[in-house]
Amino acid sequence: MTTADSTPANHSDLSICAFETRKGSELRSLLERQGLTRITLTPSMREIPLAENTEAFRFAERLFAGEIDLVILLTGVGTRALAEVLDTRYPRADFLAALQRAQIIVRGPKPAAVLREWKVRIDYQVPEPNTWRDLLVLLDEKAPVAGRRVAIQEYGAPHPELCAALEQRGAQTFSVPVYRWALPEDTTPLRESVHKTIAGEFDVLLFTSAQQLRHVQEIAEAEGVLAEWRAALTQCVVASIGPTASETIREAGLPVDIEPEHPKMGHLAQAVARDALDIRRAKRR
Repeated sequence: MTTADSTPANHSDLSICAFETRKGSELRSLLERQGLTRITLTPSMREIPLAENTEAFRFAERLFAGEIDLVILLTGVGTRALAEVLDTRYPRADFLAALQRAQIIVRGPKPAAVLREWKVRIDYQVPEPNTWRDLLVLLDEKAPVAGRRVAIQEYGAPHPELCAALEQRGAQTFSVPVYRWALPEDTTPLRESVHKTIAGEFDVLLFTSAQQLRHVQEIAEAEGVLAEWRAALTQCVVASIGPTASETIREAGLPVDIEPEHPKMGHLAQAVARDALDIRRAKRR
């Protein structure tokens, strides 16, 4: 066991806590390929479908009526979920045909893969690291939004910053949520990992989404140990998958010690294997 007073002899001895849920086994495999085997997977989120999906059906009605000029798809999971909701009321072919009458922008490779599978045209794909600010740069350069009606497929949580930025540019925005993030039904592993972090049992904390941090802090606050958990992060390595998660971590006043060049789990595993031991030693001198 690693404690605040012990230092791993090499990177294979690093104790890692990862908060990935949906792709936890994939992340474990990627870390193990890098020789990192002391891994605690702590599920931190679950997707819950919205009960009514009122906004999704309203979006479809406006899309069929030609009242949406630009559709922004932020995630692959959300894009599929939106189509599945609309399948309950409309033929899939009708939805895809109407979608292609609008301009289509995807935030990254995952929604792009879904549209390619459906043989749907993609007008623009946001380049890495695929943040909402990168999306705004692309829009400003390629598809100005002034005077346009813009639908935004949300992913797990509202995105007020993006909507506000689009509205400042003269767009009329329409958010399309289809699911929300919630805490796991069983929060025991999450609570245990919070206390183990405080006890110095982890060398590295791995965040693969911004929402993971929000949920970990929510649990730490519920346990009455938020200040202690935040203080513990000065002694361990905080690794973030990319700019979106890193921005949330920094806005919370916490450090980001590792962020890979490309926001992918494989690159994150490589960066942790390469850099975490030296950073961990420096932080605990």
